Amino acid sequence: MTLSSNMLPEPPPTLLPEYDAAAALRSGGADPAEVAAAFPQYSTAWADLADRAYENGRVIESYAYARVGYHRGLDALRRNGWKGHGPVPWGHEPNRGFLRCLHALARAAADIGEDEEAQRCVVFLRDSDPATATAMGDPMAGR
Repeated sequence: MTLSSNMLPEPPPTLLPEYDAAAALRSGGADPAEVAAAFPQYSTAWADLADRAYENGRVIESYAYARVGYHRGLDALRRNGWKGHGPVPWGHEPNRGFLRCLHALARAAADIGEDEEAQRCVVFLRDSDPATATAMGDPMAGR
C-alpha cells in the first residue's frame, strides 16, 4: 500500500501582530530609516529600505537591509508560534513586511550571484504562501 499524501496535519498559519506605533509613524510620512531605528522589529521598514536601495541601484545595501528585516521577521515568527515551517499568509497585512524582505533578499542574492541563497528564498516564499509570488512576482525574473 502506498500513501500519496502527508498524514500529519499542517501547522496553523502564523499571524504576526500589528505594530500600530510603527505603522502610524510610517503612515505619517516618516522616513523608513527613522521607523527602522525606532522599531527595529518592524520588517516593513526594512523592506521599504531594501526596495528603495534596490530601485536606486544599490544592490548590496538592498541585500543588507533585506537580510536584517528577514532575520527580525524570523524572530517575530518564532515568538508567535512558528516552528520553522507552515503557512505565513500574504493576506495577513502584518506578515507582508517579512515576506517582502524575503522577496528582496532573493532578488538581491540573485543579482550578486548568490544563486543557492536566492533559490532557498524563492522556495521559502512559495512554501509560506503561494499568493506572495502572485502579488510580488518572481524575484529572479529575467536573471
